[in-house]
Amino acid sequence: MASLKEKIGYALGDAAAGGITWKVMSIAFPLFFTNVFGLTVADTAALMLIARMFDVVTDPLMGSLADRTQSRWGTYRPWLIYGAIPFGLIFALLLYTPDFGPVGKRIWAYSFYLMMMAIYTAVNVPYGSLLGVMTEDDNEKNQFSSFRMVGAYAMGFITLFAFPYLQKFVGGSDQHQYAVLGVFFGVLAAAGTLACGLLTKERLKPVRAEKFSFKPFADLFRNKPWILLTLVGVCTNFFNGFRYAVAGYMFEYIMHGEVTFMGLIISYTSFMMFGEATCMVFGGVSPVFTKWVGSKRMAFVWAGVICLVTSVLFFFIPMDPSSIWLMIAVVILTSIGIGIYSPLLWSMYADVADYATEKNGTSSTGLIFSSGTMAMKFGTAISGSLVALLLGMAGFISGTDATGQTVITITDLPAVQEMIWALFSLFPAVIVVLMIGLLYLYPIKK
Repeated sequence: MASLKEKIGYALGDAAAGGITWKVMSIAFPLFFTNVFGLTVADTAALMLIARMFDVVTDPLMGSLADRTQSRWGTYRPWLIYGAIPFGLIFALLLYTPDFGPVGKRIWAYSFYLMMMAIYTAVNVPYGSLLGVMTEDDNEKNQFSSFRMVGAYAMGFITLFAFPYLQKFVGGSDQHQYAVLGVFFGVLAAAGTLACGLLTKERLKPVRAEKFSFKPFADLFRNKPWILLTLVGVCTNFFNGFRYAVAGYMFEYIMHGEVTFMGLIISYTSFMMFGEATCMVFGGVSPVFTKWVGSKRMAFVWAGVICLVTSVLFFFIPMDPSSIWLMIAVVILTSIGIGIYSPLLWSMYADVADYATEKNGTSSTGLIFSSGTMAMKFGTAISGSLVALLLGMAGFISGTDATGQTVITITDLPAVQEMIWALFSLFPAVIVVLMIGLLYLYPIKK
């Protein structure tokens, strides 16, 4: 029986990765790269696309490598313990804007973004794989997964709420603010990752293959539950990715900056914070809801229906700052569905890992969980890339001039505003329809 301290320790891992680094990368990076760092829309889109090609190779290899790791710390925990400091350091450097021209900035952004993806993979794939070796009890797996999501959303809430206040506290230019906050949040991410590695336990021993083989990779593509669940994972991250990536542009070009109400600063980060708080609550409710519905698959479907209805509803809200509280209300309703399905995805990956072990005779837990991380990065970054490309098509132009200053030009503001609104509502709605269809084909009925 796992202790409460261990469950909290496991939650700290995703508080660091999901609640700090990935949350900032998802919601701030498209706007940061175009409006603060000074990349063009095309460079921003290409950066995220190239990184995904990189991840297609590194994530499965990392999963296979993690499965074969043997140390006094266990199989997966050493990657968290020794990867914690590089994780925080590279994140901080990625948010720093050097005083370079267009070419120098492009090289800096591409280099550190790819390094961030690599270290994120080296830490997060083993972290996800821990769920498969900490317990063999299915209910306890659901509890660990629920703690993980609550940790991620609780820290996401804190990060997004604090971000605009910390920016004002730091002061100076936008570039200076992001650089200082990169250091601050990088230290927190490193500490949370290290604590997770030290506080968790590996009780089960993976059934390792005797030597390295490409057979586990081939086995994946004969594993129907894995194929379907990975596609579902891509959909969930496309859904979140569109919304997070376009939120900054929505406040910049539709809300006309921050909205202050009764002393509360509502920026693009604190706007999404309301959703994080809701996800945190309903991430904890998810195991109870799943038991009531009868299966993880059907709980996931019902959560998807909530997201579909509320996403369509958001599209009909007036595009005006006076509608901010109606917008927040619909974001909260959408986040009920997200909060319910988020823990289920990782618990279902544990089921797929058990299915693969039973079918193939050897463990490929790390490899299978790596696909969850790859789906997360693929969905989030491709959606961010598409946001940049579609905004560019609508009339948004960004870049750096010869003196290194960021330059923004909008040739058709109404078209850009309409595209932003659709990217936050209708595009995610279409993705949810596809996700629900895939879930009906998913064969594991736990």
